[in-house]
Amino acid sequence: MYAVIEDRGTQIKVSEGDVLDIDVMAGDDAKDDKQPAKLTFDKVLLVSDGSGKATVGTPYVKGASVTADVLDRILGDKTIAVMYKRRKGQKKKSGHRQPYLRVKITGIKG
Repeated sequence: MYAVIEDRGTQIKVSEGDVLDIDVMAGDDAKDDKQPAKLTFDKVLLVSDGSGKATVGTPYVKGASVTADVLDRILGDKTIAVMYKRRKGQKKKSGHRQPYLRVKITGIKG
């Protein structure tokens, strides 16, 4: 059984037992450790039982949801940005690590 969910504008194909990293946006209190232990994704675009039967939503499947346990808060790989202006002696280097939530899919209801 698998499902396609929408999370913050991205479509993700998930099945039970999958471990994936989802984006933590600035409005989600990325600095706080007060994230819930469980997440529920209500925006389910497609649910399939694995035998070839699939339910496609318009745009979402009514009554379908995907539950997940939050495992950890992690930081992504470091991205380096360099700004340089030739002949001016001006150079600036900065880095960024995007915060993610590592979640494990526990159930698909649909």
